[in-house]
Amino acid sequence: MHRTTTGPVTTRRDSRGPGAGRPGTSRPGTTGPSTTRAGTTGPGGTHPSAARARRHGPATPQHRFAELLLAVLSGERPAHSMLNQMLGEAYDQLVLLAPGAPFRTRGGLRPVVRKCGGFEPCPGVIEAFAMIGAGRQLRAMAFRLEQNADRRWRCTAVELGGERVPARI
Repeated sequence: MHRTTTGPVTTRRDSRGPGAGRPGTSRPGTTGPSTTRAGTTGPGGTHPSAARARRHGPATPQHRFAELLLAVLSGERPAHSMLNQMLGEAYDQLVLLAPGAPFRTRGGLRPVVRKCGGFEPCPGVIEAFAMIGAGRQLRAMAFRLEQNADRRWRCTAVELGGERVPARI
């Protein structure tokens, strides 16, 4: 059954004028960079995070694991959230490290992965590192990833750097 209307159909008009839209968007065919709510643009008129993602390409397994491990070691996620992504002794190491939240910061700064890299000693194995920063503090984390028969990466070892050292900026 179709519903019919019996009166004039009204359309809503945009009072912002032609070419105006939500902040951060642009219409096809227009020139000029799109802006973010803060009024900043990245290279080529794009949002800085979009430009950064495009520059670095897709997330690597080591970067994904660095983010997951950081969330656990900063107290944002529980250790058991990594149960299916870690094997044996690595999970035991994480369970021992997590209660102390070694990457938790004071003053509301959220720690971030500043740099992440890895070396592939043989196919299906990545020896990785991550530099974790919060404000002027910089810490290190190393871990090993192995690709199982199901083609999923799993962490098999985790080590944290020593003392907290101020970052060189």
